Amino acid sequence: MITEIAQIEIKPGSEKDFEAAIGKAESIFKRCKGWISFELHKSIEKPSRYRLHIKWETLENHTVDFRESANFTEWRALVGPHFASPPEVEHTQTVKAF
Repeated sequence: MITEIAQIEIKPGSEKDFEAAIGKAESIFKRCKGWISFELHKSIEKPSRYRLHIKWETLENHTVDFRESANFTEWRALVGPHFASPPEVEHTQTVKAF
């Protein structure tokens, strides 16, 4: 399992609309190959900054299966208008959990 971490800067003032769009995106992710779960975190110090943590079975489930699908296009159409800049994305593996 891997975790995709996307840091997303939102246009100031569109936070509530972005959060609503993320809520609608759940149905998109549920039909994606290898998708496990996601969490949305909002920065306290920088309220227009979010971190989206998405768990996938494999790296390829995100980088190939999702990114090359109509689901990705639908996702970006839903949330993309709220982006102040392109998201910064990285992938992690759990080394140890406590």
